[in-house]
Amino acid sequence: MSRFVDTLVATAAGGGQQRGMVTGEPKEPVRRTWAEVHEQAKCLAGGLVEGGLKPGSAVAVLAAAPSLIAPTVQGVWLAGGSVTMLHQPTPRTDLALWAEDTVKVLGMIDSGLVLLGEPFDALAPVLEERGIAYRNITDLLDSEPLAEAVPVGEDELALLQLTSGSTAEPKAVRITHGNLYTNVKAMVDRAEFVFDKDIMVSWLPTFHDMGMVGFLTVPMTFGVELVKITPVEFLSGPLVWPELISKYRATTTAAPNFAYAIVGRRLARVEDDNAYDLSTLRIALNGAEPIDESAVKAFTDAGARFKMPAECVFPAYGMAEATLAVSFAPLFTGLTLDVVEAEALEAENRAVPVPEGDARRGTDDVRSFAVLGRPLDGLEAEIVDEHGAKLGERQVGEIRLRGEAVTPGYLTVDGPVATQDADGWLNTGDLGYLIDGQIVICGRAKDVIIMGGRNIYPTDIERAATSVDGVRAGNAVAVRIDAGTRRERFAVVLESKLAGDPDAERTLVKEVSARVRDAVDLRPYAVVVLPAGSLPKTPSGKVKRAATATQFADRIEKSSS
Repeated sequence: MSRFVDTLVATAAGGGQQRGMVTGEPKEPVRRTWAEVHEQAKCLAGGLVEGGLKPGSAVAVLAAAPSLIAPTVQGVWLAGGSVTMLHQPTPRTDLALWAEDTVKVLGMIDSGLVLLGEPFDALAPVLEERGIAYRNITDLLDSEPLAEAVPVGEDELALLQLTSGSTAEPKAVRITHGNLYTNVKAMVDRAEFVFDKDIMVSWLPTFHDMGMVGFLTVPMTFGVELVKITPVEFLSGPLVWPELISKYRATTTAAPNFAYAIVGRRLARVEDDNAYDLSTLRIALNGAEPIDESAVKAFTDAGARFKMPAECVFPAYGMAEATLAVSFAPLFTGLTLDVVEAEALEAENRAVPVPEGDARRGTDDVRSFAVLGRPLDGLEAEIVDEHGAKLGERQVGEIRLRGEAVTPGYLTVDGPVATQDADGWLNTGDLGYLIDGQIVICGRAKDVIIMGGRNIYPTDIERAATSVDGVRAGNAVAVRIDAGTRRERFAVVLESKLAGDPDAERTLVKEVSARVRDAVDLRPYAVVVLPAGSLPKTPSGKVKRAATATQFADRIEKSSS
């Protein structure tokens, strides 16, 4: 039996009898212990095995309610299968196209079964029309329980994590039982979890790796108390997040930049100083993308009034190809920024530090990046140039990783693709450097804008744009135009409540252009203003630069004229 499944079973028999998961907040909270979740999982596993599921089979899951997802994914693991969380259609989704994409995903992962749960039960006819086999999760939960978990090895697949925000060109990371156990164990060790004291709160989607692995699999595996709501519940009223942290005395949470920015702004407008008590929070993880220091500052400044310690901010680096977590910053240090010379960084790929007290700090002559800590146990990192040669400290190049949590590869519509080279190294596509073994991320290689011999990082442009009043927090994208040519340029595409008002838009465009020019000494080719909800995003809420460039290419050209 894999160490992962062994631990799940042992937790149910031990600490899982006292600790568990709360779902249904904020309207109808229900708590079940992990032992109760395990009993449900055994029933679902029994129904799958009785229905003919073979060991090693891929099972797709389409459900939103965490109360269903937890026993479902555990049940699939107990039955010897692997889990794929399908991307969920929204009210605006074209169901015919969604069904076609789903058929493509199921073919890619070689799955003949979808487990269907609320609120997607109504999609059963759509699946039937396409010949997609499905079973209702609530029906399976009434099955006879499986007596013993089906034996699986460390190299068997546990999770097939879809990597794109759209399934139009699907790709799934192959995560083994060994990968999963190694990474979740390394995370709780580095975060110094105390299983019978820590309390986790999360609204992250379970079809995203942080939501599934970090904030469902981790607490379910080790028996940590969890309060789990859906992204819809968070987006419907973002202050439900601090409300739940206060109510349950939570110690651990996580979110991407945009959520910290939004909640920071909302908290700042709360009049009652006693509305929340965030004093128990020790880990507020931020690691889904390069960390936005302004979003962090908005969150910590507003949270201080509610007794939130600023040092709870927990910078991290992660990716699905390494199961989830790559590195964690040291505990209780908050956000540490490395401030470097802009010219050396952009022209020479060197991160030359600018000392405290230097007059250049706070000017456009410097760039700052979050220090993301050392790799977790079982992982090693190094920086290489475009030829694969290892670089020294503070030299900027591509980050590559090696270790037990690095996954064996992808499944694509054209078949399996390896993630590792002959020596076990994974090329991440991320640019960064090391400081005394700690990782610093500058950006994605494919997103870097090259103009006049300078490497311009889109995050610098985006931070400048979002500093302009009227631009929605976390909703500005810098995109490359004519990449790789002598004519390479960039545009800024942003969301604003001012969209649709011609005069206000013109003023906003001028302000954004000026702020960007001041920040990076380059003027954008175009600035496009969109209404809220227009930018394409990943399931975790990150903006998608390449998709933005493609989707709004005509608007960019029109705005430049």
